[in-house]
Amino acid sequence: MILAVPNIKAAEKWVLQSEKRSERNKSAKSRLKTLYKGAAGAGEAAAASEVESAFDKAARKGIIHPNKAARKKSRLAKAVQRGPVAPKTAKGRARKK
Repeated sequence: MILAVPNIKAAEKWVLQSEKRSERNKSAKSRLKTLYKGAAGAGEAAAASEVESAFDKAARKGIIHPNKAARKKSRLAKAVQRGPVAPKTAKGRARKK
């Protein structure tokens, strides 16, 4: 694939800035997913509060949409109310080699 190289000097800078921003946003989104899964599985209100503030901060910075942050916070609150989730275990089937 041939990447389009900008003719304008400022556009070259914009490309670099966009790459840097997207890399930083990708890292932040991955961190949010990890925090969310941990808090939803634990079912603890203290952990949920920390995750909710992380979602608010990400929405404020424009990393995720504010509605997505609200939806995730709502689902997290429901998961905390349900309580901790038991870890999944293997069914005991032998693997084929």
